[in-house]
Amino acid sequence: MKAGFKGFPPDGLKFLRDLKKNNRREWFQARKEIYEERVKAPMIELVGALTGEMMKFAPDYVVEPNKALYRIYRDTRFSKDKTPYKTHVAAVFPRRGLCKTTGGGYYFHISTEEVGIGGGIYMPGPEELLAIRNHLAANYKDFEKITRAHAVRSLFGEMEGEKLSRVPKGFVSNHPAAELLKYKQFFLWKALDLEVAATPKLFPEILKRFRAITAYLEFMNKPLTGSPQKAKEAFLGW
Repeated sequence: MKAGFKGFPPDGLKFLRDLKKNNRREWFQARKEIYEERVKAPMIELVGALTGEMMKFAPDYVVEPNKALYRIYRDTRFSKDKTPYKTHVAAVFPRRGLCKTTGGGYYFHISTEEVGIGGGIYMPGPEELLAIRNHLAANYKDFEKITRAHAVRSLFGEMEGEKLSRVPKGFVSNHPAAELLKYKQFFLWKALDLEVAATPKLFPEILKRFRAITAYLEFMNKPLTGSPQKAKEAFLGW
């Protein structure tokens, strides 16, 4: 760890708690400097430290810190909740050449309740989903080997994500990977106590989990690094 990320300042975490209680534009604007200096700046420092280490094991996922950060401003156009600001700060590290929602990437956030760390594919489109399912159908034993690795099981547990109630059309119901093929999302996730965010432990806790899911992300992204249309045309027809 570089001379090192010591954790978020307590007043930065307090700002997020206070924002949750006062999620209004006038309140935020009057305290925007606190956000910039005590929340956003530490996030950029943390992301920079992470990407420095990721160059050693995941160079295709390295992005500039400012581009990795999600905006604090909420998109309220299609939401019943019209509060203007998020009450967490988050960063995403998509694989180069893939979209951050349809492809697999690393992710973490600091909220008012937890430190969330994980990675995977959150919102694949129809072509991406078909390509992933074909890949899982043909290579489910490799998937099982990766996800049963000690580091993955001990640091994350089972894969999560929304599932269909039945095996999707085009795949037989008794396929050995039938349960996997029901998934519509594919991610590994771990929530840590918020207290770790204010300590030097935060950096290594994120880093070791990023390392642990690198093989998983590469496996899940493999069918997406080519053309999803080609994957569709080469449909296995299980």
